[in-house]
Amino acid sequence: MTVLPDQNATASGARHAAEPSLGELVAEASASFSTILRGEIDLAKLELRSSLKHAGVGAGFFAAAGVLLVFSLVFGFIALAEGLVTIGIWRWLAYLIVFAFMLALIGLLVVMGIRKMKRIKSPERTIATSKDTVAYLKANSKRS
Repeated sequence: MTVLPDQNATASGARHAAEPSLGELVAEASASFSTILRGEIDLAKLELRSSLKHAGVGAGFFAAAGVLLVFSLVFGFIALAEGLVTIGIWRWLAYLIVFAFMLALIGLLVVMGIRKMKRIKSPERTIATSKDTVAYLKANSKRS
């Protein structure tokens, strides 16, 4: 007895053959995900490059402003000394007063800097957890 193939079964088999297999779908999804991920990384690089360029230029402007401030302070202190001269103080004494003012300001900044430096503490929690990790690894490596 010959069995004739069912036409519905044949059409269904052709339809299944045209559809990709699970492995092909996973491979295609993996390739698509990889492409999307590379695109996102490239976009992030472009954005960061632009931001870093702006940050670098901004830092350059701040540095230039700082240099100009240092040089202009000299003129400011000269003007202060000359202002003291105009109110009747001898020129040498006016410059000595400005110099003493600068030394007092420097001393104050040094004291403030020392106080801030004394507040620096070692990362005790990090050191403790690092020691615990090393001890744990040593203990477990001896068991192996």
